Amino acid sequence: MWSNRVYVDHLRNVALFKDFSRKDLETVAKAGEHVSVKAGKTLIEQDASGFDAYVVLDGTVQLKRNGRSVAKLGPGAIIGELSLLDHGPRTATATCATDCEILVLSRGSFLGAIDRVPQLRQKLLASLAGRVRDLDKRSI
Repeated sequence: MWSNRVYVDHLRNVALFKDFSRKDLETVAKAGEHVSVKAGKTLIEQDASGFDAYVVLDGTVQLKRNGRSVAKLGPGAIIGELSLLDHGPRTATATCATDCEILVLSRGSFLGAIDRVPQLRQKLLASLAGRVRDLDKRSI
């Protein structure tokens, strides 16, 4: 049985939310919607715009960029998180390689949660800044 506690446990493993407290994670979890997705279903199409991010609770999601496999992601991974913040195009196609359980975070619900708990905004910005710094270090 899936519960808010299970969602929080998965969100705790998402790098984007690494500095969030349990209470913060509960707020994010409540903003999400749990869906079951069959193997072969595409969650995200590269270059399409989107408004949702997907946290993998169970199963495996295949990422492809320009038709080439770039990663297989499992429980605790988040896909499409940039869409929570902007309307830019998706950078990869994400397809469920197996049957998956997914927590869908819509942009509107996520931003509503951040508006209700303003300290989440600062934690999110700090997390994103850390990820940018990590990417910058890798590119040198």
